[in-house]
Amino acid sequence: MIEAVASRLIDALADFVARHQTLLVLTGAGCSTDSGIADYRDANGAWKRQQPMCYQEFVGSEQARRRYWARSLAGWPAFAEARPNTAHRALAALETAGFVHQVVTQNVDGLHQRAGSRRVIDLHGRLDAVVCLQCPYRGSRAAVQELLTACNPDFTARASALAPDGDADVERMDFGDFRPPECPNCGGLLKPAVVFFGEAVPKLRVERACQRLSEAGALLVVGSSLAVFSGYRFCKLAVERGQPVAAVNLGRTRADNDLALKLNLACGPVLDGLLARLGVNPSAADPAPAKSAP
Repeated sequence: MIEAVASRLIDALADFVARHQTLLVLTGAGCSTDSGIADYRDANGAWKRQQPMCYQEFVGSEQARRRYWARSLAGWPAFAEARPNTAHRALAALETAGFVHQVVTQNVDGLHQRAGSRRVIDLHGRLDAVVCLQCPYRGSRAAVQELLTACNPDFTARASALAPDGDADVERMDFGDFRPPECPNCGGLLKPAVVFFGEAVPKLRVERACQRLSEAGALLVVGSSLAVFSGYRFCKLAVERGQPVAAVNLGRTRADNDLALKLNLACGPVLDGLLARLGVNPSAADPAPAKSAP
């Protein structure tokens, strides 16, 4: 019975895509869970773990920066090893087939690009890069990992849970002696090139995504509860413009009352089934080699 209902919903999604191509696809943490990267919220939208680091806390507290970088040192290896899953590959194939003209992702893992998607706006930035808060420096997160290891040779911690932003839960410990990374150019504060909670998404990035939405036939949300406004704004804008919105997400979304179609199902199986119904080859997109964000 459950499988029959799911099949009918995927049929409905295939009809939605065929009628409204091309799509702007907005993705969230639920798109990357099958790659081993945890999502933020449960089916009711509540936090599954402690709230991620806030920008104001990061810039205002040396102790907070020590804690963040120590946890990041523990979590980065697993995050860096994450690979695209069925959902990422399906969206890349849909782009190649002409059904998707833009992906806007709230994720910071770069997995859409690695799966072969070429038109991706990283709304919240990329974790594989770092920026300096005092000068224009931008560098590789992998290089920072080597620096953190060299500056903290006695630090040992195993990540017990990995967060969507590369942070990790570690055993209770004192971070007082941990040395955060410094900018190699000016000695200033380094920060991952991502939008922290409490930090605004760059205006030009939002404007570009809004422009791409205006050129789309419809909006498809994949793996996002839309709990934060940075993603929800696109649903509001689509509804105001009369563009239909569909969502594939396990659990509630902030836009449930405005959806033309809702699939309360896992992203991977739904998108895999969607490819079959649209006659799209799952291998249509060529995987891209792993590389840091520019």
